Amino acid sequence: MNDLERAKSLLQSGGYTCVLCKDDTVHTSFHRGVRPLLELLETDVSGFYAADKVVGKATALLYCLLNVKAIHAQVISQAALQVLQNSPIAVFWDRQVDYIKNRTGDGRCPMEQATEGIDDPQEALVAIQKKLKELLS
Repeated sequence: MNDLERAKSLLQSGGYTCVLCKDDTVHTSFHRGVRPLLELLETDVSGFYAADKVVGKATALLYCLLNVKAIHAQVISQAALQVLQNSPIAVFWDRQVDYIKNRTGDGRCPMEQATEGIDDPQEALVAIQKKLKELLS
């Protein structure tokens, strides 16, 4: 089983939201949204293979910052797919949606809104951190 298949299998069997695999190293998270990837920014996961439940544009841009090799998303937004298809990251998905919904299901995800019009991963990180501060205050 290759690392991408292993990440997918762990995502499905372990109830995780996000799994990254490379050789003998595995990173997993039960946290939702962008949090798992923000926590990994201080860790070298370059060349890892990721499986994720939901990939929106903000998440896709964070994966670009993390320099992963490939991603399998159970659900991916059109904007996220466009970001990843314009990057060196291989992308696979089960279901594509117009946009990621917010947690109440009555609008767009605030992180997708925060990164609208942004294509640079570093600029996206600043916008994501700013939006998180707004949401937590």
